[in-house]
Amino acid sequence: MPDKILVIKLSAFGDFIQTLGPMAAIRRHHPDAEITLLTTAPFVTLAQASGYFNAIWTDSRPRWHEFAKLRRLSKQLRGAGFARVYDLQNNDRTALYLWLFGARRPEWVGAAPGASHRNADPARTAGHAFAGHVQTLRLAGIDDVQVDDLSWVRGNPSHFGLPHPYVLLVPGSAPDRPEKRWPVKNYGQLARTLYGWGYTPVIIGTLAEQKLAAAIQADCPQTVNLCGQTSIMDLVLLARNAAGAVGNDTGPMHVIAPTGCPSIVLFSPASDPARHAPMGARVRSILQSQDVFAEITARDFRHKGATTAA
Repeated sequence: MPDKILVIKLSAFGDFIQTLGPMAAIRRHHPDAEITLLTTAPFVTLAQASGYFNAIWTDSRPRWHEFAKLRRLSKQLRGAGFARVYDLQNNDRTALYLWLFGARRPEWVGAAPGASHRNADPARTAGHAFAGHVQTLRLAGIDDVQVDDLSWVRGNPSHFGLPHPYVLLVPGSAPDRPEKRWPVKNYGQLARTLYGWGYTPVIIGTLAEQKLAAAIQADCPQTVNLCGQTSIMDLVLLARNAAGAVGNDTGPMHVIAPTGCPSIVLFSPASDPARHAPMGARVRSILQSQDVFAEITARDFRHKGATTAA
């Protein structure tokens, strides 16, 4: 068994969350190995908390013409003594990183040309990314890949002082993907409906989505606005104690869904739920082109108090 292993996963938000299950499977398969993760800065804290890695490297993503940076990275990779690499990014950049190892390459599990365990099957990218990782890791003898429920995140969101029961609303999206958003006026109507059912609506998002939150609060003043106040870890804790969540196809929903929180994800024609739906035991995808209000009922959510030990 390899005793020094590198796992590569650089981005993006939702994709990183969905690779935590494969990362956990890699750790189970190599319980005594020294495993290093190569990732980007936004995911370092989460990766450290998972306990799956002995070390975490932050990738500066040098461009192809930044020769000095590429040489430094090549020296770092070659000098680490990795016996195997699990490439969970599988793009042109990580194919370049395989080349940076030079002639004495470690075993490489991924899609890059030249990989020892190469997954060149078109089915890898035809469906959900999680299924593609399951298929790839099977080539390396790992066949117990499961969705990570993030149960290792410890704490309690009591510092937010939220009244129970509450339902999380995620009305935003990546700034460059506004076409994935359900109209904010609809979220305002949904917030009023939820409050009428006895749930406190709680808005999750970044500081850039404060205008969306303000519009929703104008329709339902009882809504709580947490935009810009939550870390990834906070999202896990809030979701674990929520009655449910409703949001667009965006990163926070990928954090909320694996916790077991009843989650309704609203998909526009800009993305396909068959390929991009968040993973979790209680996730339902609804197309925005349908009558969403007719699809959502009070039975979709459950009354649940705080149950997580600090």
